[in-house]
Order: sequence, then C-alpha cells, then structure tokens
Amino acid sequence: MSRPPFHLAIPVDDIAEARRFYGEVLGFPAGRSAEVWTDWDVHGHQVVTHQVARHPGPAGTSRVDGHAVPVPHFGVVLPVAQFHALAERVRAAGIEFVIEPYVRFAGEPGEQHTMFFRDPAGNALEFKAFADLEQLFAV
Repeated sequence: MSRPPFHLAIPVDDIAEARRFYGEVLGFPAGRSAEVWTDWDVHGHQVVTHQVARHPGPAGTSRVDGHAVPVPHFGVVLPVAQFHALAERVRAAGIEFVIEPYVRFAGEPGEQHTMFFRDPAGNALEFKAFADLEQLFAV
C-alpha cells in the first residue's frame, strides 16, 4: 500500500523545545528550517513545527474504546516493532502518556496497537500499529 506523503503544519510556542522533542526525543530527521519553523521527516511525511505567539490548545476529547482520545491529533501508522521502540523512547524521556500503549479493538476488525502523548506545546500525537496492515480501514 503505497501512498503519497502528507504535509501537516502544527503550532508550537517554543521552537527550540520543539526541535529537541521532535529531533532528539522522537528521532525524526530535520529538514529545512528558519528562525521560527522546522520541517520534520516523520516516516516520509512532512510535519512542520511553526512557532506562534498564541497556541490554540487542545479542542477536547472523543470517546473511543473506553478512552478519552484527544482531538485534534495526528500521528503515523508504524510497523509493530517500531511502535514498541517508540513507546520505549517516550517512556525513557519521561513523557507522560495521555493513553498508555495498548491494543485497541482486540479481536475485532481493525485491531491495533495505539498510544497517545503530547508534544511540549500540547499537540496530541497518536502512533499506532497493525499486526495486519490490511486491517487499517477494516469495518
């Protein structure tokens, strides 16, 4: 399943802290940058952190599988081994999970590993993994 990359711009209130988090903690390669923004290669997708004067903050939550999922959020579907490696990086960095890594929809179509945490600006990130990637859009 090959798809074109997406582009996402997200607000941050401290570009230096965003660079530490996305680059050092999460391990995403940096691309182009200027004083107040940085491009990140997030598994082949372009995510740009832009420093803004006022961060809008989270909008709210939505109930999914018994959890309060933060909205809005973004993330990437990873292979299972990379998902677990990222979870360990996040834990080792002392980042608090909004939703600890677990298997969502166990035994159902779309069964997936998922976890949520926030960047230093409060943007919610979800990373997930499927044992069977064909289940990505299963109903």
